[in-house]
Amino acid sequence: MNSQGIIEKVENVSAEAFDGIHCKVIITANDAKTLRKAVDDSTASPSVVIGRLEGGLDEWLGRKTPDGRIGASVQYWGQIFPDKPFSESLNNFEKELSYNLRQNVLVKPFTAVYDGMLNSDRKINVLDRIGHCGDGWEWSEDYHNRDTLVVPTMVPNFRTERLLGYSVNGVMGVGLWAMCTSKKAVKQVEIRALKAINDVKGAVTPFDVCSAGSKPGGKYRWIGPTTNEEYCPSLKEILKKQGRVSKVPDGVRYIPEVVIDAESMEVMKKAMKVGIETLCDIPGVYRVSAANFGGRLGRYQIGLHDLFR
Repeated sequence: MNSQGIIEKVENVSAEAFDGIHCKVIITANDAKTLRKAVDDSTASPSVVIGRLEGGLDEWLGRKTPDGRIGASVQYWGQIFPDKPFSESLNNFEKELSYNLRQNVLVKPFTAVYDGMLNSDRKINVLDRIGHCGDGWEWSEDYHNRDTLVVPTMVPNFRTERLLGYSVNGVMGVGLWAMCTSKKAVKQVEIRALKAINDVKGAVTPFDVCSAGSKPGGKYRWIGPTTNEEYCPSLKEILKKQGRVSKVPDGVRYIPEVVIDAESMEVMKKAMKVGIETLCDIPGVYRVSAANFGGRLGRYQIGLHDLFR
C-alpha cells in the first residue's frame, strides 16, 4: 500500500508517549529452554503504568555473548516521573530491576547477566540489591574481562556484571490501535505487526498484543489505568443509551493495542511506521489509530500522518 493509501486508512491523530529509563542486559544460560524461560519470565509482566517495570526481547544473540554461551539481549524499562526529582525515578528503577532479575533470572540454574550498554556513562551498581543476595558470601571475579559478582547458590552459581549501563534518552508508551472486524485480523496483528516492529533494532513491544487498552484518570485512581469505555466495542450500545459517544466505528468488533518502547525517538518513529504499514496491509483491519490523552500520559505527541509525509 502506498503512502496515500496508508494515510486514508490511518486516523489523523498523534500517539502520545513519555520519557523512560532503560537498560539493556545480556542473559546467558547453558541451554535454550532455560534461556527462553528467563527472558519470558523477566519480560512477562508489563507494569510501568503502576510504577513498576516492563521489558522486551531486544534480540537473540546465539553464542555471541561475553561468556560464549547462548544468550539474549533484553531491554528493561521504567518511567521517569515528571513531577519528582530524577533520583526517585532512578531509585525506583534500580529497585524494580533488581526484583526482576533476582526472581526471574538468578533463580534459574546456570544463568548469568552482563551489561549490554558498555558505552553508556550512566551505570547502576547492582552489588547492594543483587550481589548481596549472597548474604555476604558473594565475591568479585574478573571474568572474560568483565567485573562480575558471583552469588553462591545451591546450584552453583549465579553471576552478574557489577555495573549495568542505562539510558534516559528512551521514549516509551506509544500505543497503536488496530480496529479489527474479525478475530482472524486480531491474530494477524499478533503474528505480523509484532514481528515487523520487533525487527526494528532498539524497539520492543512489552505487552505483545494488549486487549485492554486503557486510559489514565479513571474513577478509581488507586487502581491506575482503567477501561477506555469510548473504545470498548461491548459498551457501544450502552453508551448510546446513556447519550454518550462511542468512538468504535460501525463493524469494528475488536481493538487490540500494540505498545512500543524504543531507545530513541528516531527508533520509535521507525518502529511506528513499519508497524502501521503492516497493520494497514492486514485484511480485517478497518482503521489504524493510536492512544492519545491530551498530554496526561506524556509530553511527546507523534503524528501518525507525519510519519508518511
